[in-house]
Amino acid sequence: MDLTKEGINLLQKVHATPYGNIHYWTNGEQPESEKLSSDYTLVFLPGLTADHRLFNKQAEYFAGKYRILTWDAPGHASSRPFELKFSLMDKAGWLGEILEKEGIDKPIIIGQSMGGYVGQAFMERFLGKLGGFISIDSAPLQRRYVTGMEIWMLKRTEPVYRHYPWKSLLKSGANGCAVSEYGRNLMRDFMMTYDQEHYAKLAGHGYRILAEAIEADLPYIVDCPALLICGKSDRAGSTKRYNKAWHKTTGIPIEWIEKAGHNSNTDQPELVNSLIERFIESIS
Repeated sequence: MDLTKEGINLLQKVHATPYGNIHYWTNGEQPESEKLSSDYTLVFLPGLTADHRLFNKQAEYFAGKYRILTWDAPGHASSRPFELKFSLMDKAGWLGEILEKEGIDKPIIIGQSMGGYVGQAFMERFLGKLGGFISIDSAPLQRRYVTGMEIWMLKRTEPVYRHYPWKSLLKSGANGCAVSEYGRNLMRDFMMTYDQEHYAKLAGHGYRILAEAIEADLPYIVDCPALLICGKSDRAGSTKRYNKAWHKTTGIPIEWIEKAGHNSNTDQPELVNSLIERFIESIS
């Protein structure tokens, strides 16, 4: 399968793991790849319950300029069936295997929300392997940023989603993640990929492994050039508070996006694309 019908010429591939197959997309083995920049590969990692389509606007813009790779994370969309028995570090390890298989060295990870956490876990597990890191509406993994109550709540998400009226959850999920019509419709499409039971299990597992990764209290040092991007209208948890503290503590540059929510790359794709491009130019 390819994505040419969506205007994006990427090839779909499969990576086997003990718990199921991970589906991912790349433009790395096509004739036009010879025209691409050989300097960087952009690895787009979508957030929890979203899939590779979250980055369609970025893929459209960058696929003719750079090698790119994106995936349906384990347990998501095409990467099902998948046993939800893995940790955040397992996800980072499988990403490392895919990058090695594809011959990708020093990639730039661009992670939205949970994708940003995977990026930090990757840096912890594969020290010095990234060429750059861009966090989009994500947050730091270090324990010091998160309260005990927030960790407690992360571990108890599944029953909330299981008993919440599904139609209301669809509406609040879409409206809570994006402010644009495009972004909200896309998020609703992601959620409709699942029935409520699977959605609750997937979200609950994701938040639980996030809590466990935070509780591990590892260094999670960002050891490469980095950029933080956050929507000014991001209402997902304490994302804005985390980003303010992350920027203040580390000095990592931050860009606040007007008229954008938690999925700021879908609400303001042109602006986010320009920030990504400027970041690449700054480290070239």
